[in-house]
Amino acid sequence: MIEAKDLTFSYGKGKQALQGLYFNVEDGEIFGFLGPNGSGKSTAQKILTGILKGHGGKVSLFGQDISSAHTQAFFQKIGVLFEFPYLYANLSAVDNLKYFSSFYPKEQLRGIDEVLGELEFKPDFLNKPVASYSKGMRQRASMARALISNPRLLFLDEPTSGLDPSGTVLFRKIIEKERKKGTTIFLTTHNMLDADLLCDRVAFLSNGNIMALDTPKNLKEQNSSHRVVIDYLYQGKREEKTVDAPELKAGIPFAHDRIISIHSQEPTLEEMFIKYTGRGLS
Repeated sequence: MIEAKDLTFSYGKGKQALQGLYFNVEDGEIFGFLGPNGSGKSTAQKILTGILKGHGGKVSLFGQDISSAHTQAFFQKIGVLFEFPYLYANLSAVDNLKYFSSFYPKEQLRGIDEVLGELEFKPDFLNKPVASYSKGMRQRASMARALISNPRLLFLDEPTSGLDPSGTVLFRKIIEKERKKGTTIFLTTHNMLDADLLCDRVAFLSNGNIMALDTPKNLKEQNSSHRVVIDYLYQGKREEKTVDAPELKAGIPFAHDRIISIHSQEPTLEEMFIKYTGRGLS
């Protein structure tokens, strides 16, 4: 679906944003592109969506070089949720969606009521101007704009930004639903829990370079200490011990009356990011 070979980009002398990226995104995959501010991830996404020109190397979408993709039909297969809502503030959510729907063939479109209903958009705000919306409501309207055209390839930039916990869970469910439909999703985010729960693979980007690329599970397992923390009761007292995982093959290696919990000391995805890049996500 997406293939990048030796992707480079410079904003001028001494401002090399991308250093030569190699990656591919398979059909129906959720691919996480993770990095701190200034790492180059927004630059890469702008190139992939055709917004930014003048890159080096080769980028292809749907098997076609992005440099020669100038047809409306090509870009009609792509949906984008920008980090900052791209909506007309004086129009309502419904009128925004009617306007943006006009750029696509009717047979490709989803129903406006259907999409807004899936996003649990508040009925009282359907016909109010976007300028009156909270950040979370704007995010819902922006997601509706990205989904209305039923895209084959969906770019999501910080999709859960500004959402409360219930909204975040809802968006994750919608993203999973899109994947089940066969939609390919390119996800850029600072939210490592979103990346861990949703992504088939993630790329860690720092200073325009990909520092690691694998499944979240593999990245964590490869760096695990293979130790577990056991909480237990013994003779009326609550105790805790840390043991090497292989020791458990023969059973719990110490006296106990009841096991309360067993937790692996597997690192988090954010800890892996810091390990590979030496930088936090902010």
